[in-house]
Amino acid sequence: MSAKKITVVGAGHVGATCSQLLSQKELAREVVLVDIAEGIPQGKGLDQWESAPIEGFDARVYGANDYESCEGSEIFIVTAGIARKPGMSRDDLLKTNAGVIRSVTNEIKRVAPDSIIIMVTNPLDVMAQVALETSGFPRERVIGMAGVLDTARYRSFIALELDVSIEDIQALVLGGHGDTMVPLASYTSVSGIPLTQLLAQDRIDALVERTRKGGGEIVSYLKTGSAYYAPAAASVQMAEAIVKDKRRILPCAAWLQGEYGFHDLYLGVPCMLGENGLERIVEVELDEEERAALATSAEHVTSTVSALEALQS
Repeated sequence: MSAKKITVVGAGHVGATCSQLLSQKELAREVVLVDIAEGIPQGKGLDQWESAPIEGFDARVYGANDYESCEGSEIFIVTAGIARKPGMSRDDLLKTNAGVIRSVTNEIKRVAPDSIIIMVTNPLDVMAQVALETSGFPRERVIGMAGVLDTARYRSFIALELDVSIEDIQALVLGGHGDTMVPLASYTSVSGIPLTQLLAQDRIDALVERTRKGGGEIVSYLKTGSAYYAPAAASVQMAEAIVKDKRRILPCAAWLQGEYGFHDLYLGVPCMLGENGLERIVEVELDEEERAALATSAEHVTSTVSALEALQS
């Protein structure tokens, strides 16, 4: 089962890695890598296509500078925008990337009005809202990639701490994509064994803190860019769930309309993803401390939206 066409917007590290993974997994017959920089998407797309005989995939991957090439795409993975540099927060990217996302979304709406948007550009929750408002799409078709990445980081750190396979670790990270995200230790287990039975609380707290700072840790190493392998893998996992109608429950940024007590904002929550995009939001029980942490995260997203509105006024 595959789509006819999937487009990745932005041919930087995240976007190029997305298109490579999409083609290798043959999630679409055509994978388009689109970017305003002349030659960059074409060169990377051709390079990836030339890997097809070695990797054994038949998905046609190519680059373009115009959105006519993207017409009829069923899914758009949006990675366009500037990336973080050391000392920058995701929110520092706010005004520049909001302008980029508006422009991109208008093009998506023009050439593929029935498509699904997976937002990757930071600050992610706010950029998803910009895309939702610009496109006029229903919330089911504008979803943010956040929790899948954050949960993957959390799981990877737990695997290192316990020296166990990542395959046996189940976890859940809710909230905004940033330092106020909420890794839920109460929903974390290793082959069904609660994490609290395997680690002392101070070690769990340290893993939670490392997860919250996971993106910044990579930025501090790279100096001139931000993470791309894990964000791309997370985005493609979401696309795969949609294309194959897997109805997977994954933590994603969704436009809340009363769920968890929040209205009119994007926040990371457990989402069922299928052929229609967001099939439904799953509400899990949270204790008082977890609810308070989620409320704090929601407040941060709301304040960032307000900051963007102030910049535009």
